[in-house]
Order: sequence, then C-alpha cells, then structure tokens
Amino acid sequence: MNRRIVCLVTATAVAGLTGCSSGVAPSKTASGAGAGAMIGGVGGAVVGNNSSMGTGTGLAAGAAAGAIIGGIVGMVQDAKDRKEQDRLAQERAYQQGLAKKRQAEDKLKADLQEELEIAEGFRISDLELSDAKKKLEGAEERLKRLRDERSAALAKKKQFDEANEKTLQTEAEIARLEEELARLKGEEAAASRKPGDAAPAPTTVVRPSN
Repeated sequence: MNRRIVCLVTATAVAGLTGCSSGVAPSKTASGAGAGAMIGGVGGAVVGNNSSMGTGTGLAAGAAAGAIIGGIVGMVQDAKDRKEQDRLAQERAYQQGLAKKRQAEDKLKADLQEELEIAEGFRISDLELSDAKKKLEGAEERLKRLRDERSAALAKKKQFDEANEKTLQTEAEIARLEEELARLKGEEAAASRKPGDAAPAPTTVVRPSN
C-alpha cells in the first residue's frame, strides 16, 4: 500500500512540474501531457506492482504512454483554440474595416452635400435673399399675432368662468346670511313678546333676481 502511495505522489509531482514550472498558464498540449502522465503513471504503477515488471518500470512506462496520449489530445485542442482565435481576429478586422468604410462614405456624402449647397448659394441673388427675409419677418409677425389672439381669447374664457363661479358663491352666501338673520330676528321677537300677544306675521325674504 505504501509503495502505491509513493508512486502516486511521484507521478503527481512530475505532472505538476511539467505544467507549472514556467510560472505561466501551460498550453493544452503541456496540460494534456501532464495529466496523461499522471494517469498513466498511476495505472502503470498498479499494473507493474501486480506483475513481474515492478512498480518503477510500470510507473515509467505508464507515465510515458499517458504523456504521449495526453499530449496528442492537448495538441488537438490547442489547434482548435488557435483556429478559433484566428477566426475571431479576422472577424474583428472585418468589422473594423467595415466601420472605417462607412465613416469614409458618410464623410464623402457630407462633402458632396456641402458642395451642392455652396453652388446653390452662388445662384441666389441679393434681391432673392432680401425677399426671403421679408417673407420670414411677415410670417413671424402673423404667427405672433395669432398666438396673442389665442391667448387673449383663453384669458377671457378664464375670467368669464371665474366671474360666474364667484357670483354663484356670493349668491349662496347671501342666501345663507338672509336665512340666518331672519331666524335670529324671529327668535328675538318671540323672546320679547308678552304672554297673550299675537305672533307677528312671518317676514318674507326677497332675494335679488339674477
């Protein structure tokens, strides 16, 4: 049992040195070779211990075979990774080129549009320009006049609504006070009457008409 543990530790140490001695992340090939050597070494040690080969011979043979197989697997994976990286790099380069092409096309269109406007400006006379400015001033004055008229009509409507609302509130307050005063006067007259006196005729409250 102790010999198997020693073999396992030895194989693991060999794989660790292979993958980590450089201080940087190992490639898939190195990682695969290290993992294969560890697995193969353990398997070879077990087989050698149970056969006439011996534990040391089995460890060495298994580690070598595992390293070869693991290295091949890692090499294939490295090739796939490099191919994917190349594809991504080509895609980035294509997108960058496309963006530059679009920028150049946009700049060309803007330059052409500016040249057309300059050429058209040469064909416009001072009289046409003055005419256009006068039309603009007339349109702005008309727009201001219409806006002022609209604002005045809206202000009238608000004032009209406020006056009607205040009139209703005032008339309601007048009616309330008239009723309150009539009630208080009636109570005062009843309190001042002597026993046996006839009750005064009810007072009719006349409300102002609308």
